[in-house]
Amino acid sequence: MQYLSDILTSPYLYSSAFTLLLLLALKAIIGHFITQQPLAFFSFYCQRLADKVNKSSNSARQQNISGLIAVLVTLIPIIAILWLFEIFIEVQWLWHAFLLYFALGNFGLTKANKAIARELVANNTYQAKQKVAPLLLRDTEQLSPLGISKACIEMQVLRSSQLLVCVGFYFLFFGPLAALSFRLLLEMHYAWNIKIYRFVHFGAAVNHIIKLLQWLPSRIFALLLLLGTVGQNTLLCWRLIRGKFFQTNNNILLHILSLGLEIKLSGVAMYSGNKVRKASFNDHARQPQTTDIIHASKRINYALYILVLLLLLIGVTSYSISGLT
Repeated sequence: MQYLSDILTSPYLYSSAFTLLLLLALKAIIGHFITQQPLAFFSFYCQRLADKVNKSSNSARQQNISGLIAVLVTLIPIIAILWLFEIFIEVQWLWHAFLLYFALGNFGLTKANKAIARELVANNTYQAKQKVAPLLLRDTEQLSPLGISKACIEMQVLRSSQLLVCVGFYFLFFGPLAALSFRLLLEMHYAWNIKIYRFVHFGAAVNHIIKLLQWLPSRIFALLLLLGTVGQNTLLCWRLIRGKFFQTNNNILLHILSLGLEIKLSGVAMYSGNKVRKASFNDHARQPQTTDIIHASKRINYALYILVLLLLLIGVTSYSISGLT
């Protein structure tokens, strides 16, 4: 109890909460006007680094070791330099906000999915593929309207969890360097994803790291998504997904959303020309339609709004308690 009291009365907690709220509002506003990719150069660096050190002639063990070393030599110098540079910063909250801006994902996913849905409604499948391709890791050339709808829904819930919920969680409780570290690891994970055959071994290390780091915040997000099933036999939904709660993947997010929308999600997908079979969810339900993209966006955004309200409550509570002590 004393430890919890110390956390709530810490000036850092309410300062972090209000800084996070400010940055979320700023990113949401900017996202309406421009497409933000502040770490595009880092993603390019990861791709070039893999080209240099990930040799197909190496054994699986050598590729595993190379992947782990690539993570360490990339992440440690960046974080060390930023940590040392922070000593010379006078306005700490501004520096923290600057780092958080780069760590947070953008709020343009809903806007992008609406644009894709409009193209599908107008039967412009080619334009829909062109718009969805930069957002997906999977191959899009052979996707049908059904496949595009399914991919958009899965992409939004996973990216919202990783780029917003997880980053915000680590900023709030562990600081800006922790949030930025998670985002950089996430970009490495995207660049060296094990669904692509050449990265099966090279990307294994960062894949395991990301799975462990995102477990707790993604479970919080999953519980909020579960609230969206109120009126749809929430207890049954919980019984169906509870076995996935302690797994170290994001299957629980996809399963909850598939149950809430009453559609089938996930399954077979093509990555760099190779067919990858993934677990499917709610198999006996109908296939997703274009309108389900909009319905999924609403459910995801409602969960995010609840998180923002909880964040505001944490900030106000912490500030009030610290003022009384």
